[in-house]
Amino acid sequence: MITFNKSIILLLLSICLSLSSWATTASTHDNFLKCLSHQSINSNSVSQVIHTHKNSSYSTILNSFSTNLRLTSKVKPSIIITPLNEFDIPAAICCSKKHNLQIRIRSAGHDYEGLSYISDTPFVIIDLRNQRPISIDTENKTAWIQSGATLGDLYYRVAEKSKKLAFTAGICPTVGVGGHFSGGGYGMMSRKFGKAVDNIIDASGKMHDRESG
Repeated sequence: MITFNKSIILLLLSICLSLSSWATTASTHDNFLKCLSHQSINSNSVSQVIHTHKNSSYSTILNSFSTNLRLTSKVKPSIIITPLNEFDIPAAICCSKKHNLQIRIRSAGHDYEGLSYISDTPFVIIDLRNQRPISIDTENKTAWIQSGATLGDLYYRVAEKSKKLAFTAGICPTVGVGGHFSGGGYGMMSRKFGKAVDNIIDASGKMHDRESG
């Protein structure tokens, strides 16, 4: 009769479970990439949009988040997606939902809590660093801003066009506008002109100010 040491049995069992978990993760990862390839992402731009552990660009992008000391999660993103246009974003959301991956959206700047790039479960990051064009219309006193721009980008472009116009928002130039506006956007001019969110016009042209709310 063959006997096994209990610790050896536990070790073998642990190894088997680890291999099973790794195989499941790898399978989900591959299926996710296949899903993206079937969506609207242009095959010629995949290397610019999708960054995995196998790409050198993955570490470069991930390390750009590391200035935030809250980045302590042991779970790193399975994939980092940097859409080149707005049409790449629905594909990433659809595939994440299909394969039960959490989504973290990073609006190109930093956030104080670090919630844009940490998770306790497998997840992907949609990094909007390529979505940063800004168009200033001084005549109508409006600006069209994509979510990947930072407050510094916005203030610089406004100052380029006019020395008399300004936008009410925060004072930290490296904060992304997407997260900042979503959280209200409090700044030095808020007492007189309201927060950033009080001065936003959506894509349909509707003004979202305190009166409309």
